[in-house]
Amino acid sequence: MRTEIASLGEFGLIDRLTEGIKLENESSKYGVGDDAAVLSYPSEKQVLVTTDLLMEGVHFDLTYVPLKHLGYKSAVVNFSDIYAMNGTPRQITVSLGLSKRFSVEDMDELYSGIRLACQQYNVDIVGGDTTSSLTGLAISITCIGDADKDKVVYRNGAKETDLICVSGDLGASYMGLQLLEREKVVLKGDKDIQPDFTGKEYLLERQLKPEARKDIIEKLAAANIVPTSMMDISDGLSSELMHICKQSNAGCRVYEEHIPIDYQTAVMAEEFNMNLTTCALNGGEDYELLFTVSIADHEKVSQMEGVRLIGHITKPELGCALITRDGQEFELKAQGWNPLKENKQ
Repeated sequence: MRTEIASLGEFGLIDRLTEGIKLENESSKYGVGDDAAVLSYPSEKQVLVTTDLLMEGVHFDLTYVPLKHLGYKSAVVNFSDIYAMNGTPRQITVSLGLSKRFSVEDMDELYSGIRLACQQYNVDIVGGDTTSSLTGLAISITCIGDADKDKVVYRNGAKETDLICVSGDLGASYMGLQLLEREKVVLKGDKDIQPDFTGKEYLLERQLKPEARKDIIEKLAAANIVPTSMMDISDGLSSELMHICKQSNAGCRVYEEHIPIDYQTAVMAEEFNMNLTTCALNGGEDYELLFTVSIADHEKVSQMEGVRLIGHITKPELGCALITRDGQEFELKAQGWNPLKENKQ
């Protein structure tokens, strides 16, 4: 069954996609259905706003990305940005550019993923827009959140001797992407053959259905730790560390042996004949949290499940460096994903 979007019209489509949405957050006063949403935040809170634009063919490939997963991921990457400021996501608006090849049923799938993410993270959908597109699917999500005024964490607060921490493990999402790209080339659109992903499920999940690290923010709050700087790892550890160091006017030392890497990531890197540390440093799309804490919090943070200490902040003149397993020092380079870089053939 395929229903053309034109048969519903813009308002009909929005009504269908947003039907039955209940507002869960106190700050959401009025959501979908008027010229603007109405939000109200208490005066002791800072309001956080982030936005993300995802373009078909640049950020995602519908050959292997199911629309429901794409919806889920589109929402979660925005939540991740709010958590990276030590905040809590509360509302999103969703805007879509749609070409004629998408049906109403396709949009149901996409929206079911967005709504599932919102249920999981207790976020309200309060508005958005739809329009036609000549270049495939475009998804723009804006997320609004809040944080206590004295708890907001920026990228520019890292100080010399601070400890560098990361949540989870790194490089898995990138290896999942490599795996999907390889199978796409091998199968070349043959829909009858299903690739065997046994033993690689974790990598695919990290690429297709990432999670934002709400749990780490909650653990930090419970331990009474406010990081000195923080950001999420969307473009690769190396690139994000350099952002923190540049904005904090600092240098860093990161130890190769302490970078957390999952077993499946290591196996896959070997299969692709890729350098594992390079994948972990530059892969991107892990949506883990990279943060620095005062050395006084060493004991608390080293006991925190799901968090690894990977290095420390230094004087700016020492630059940013990776210390290899055999003690050599290499300058960190930002080789992470750059969406504005020209594709060299």
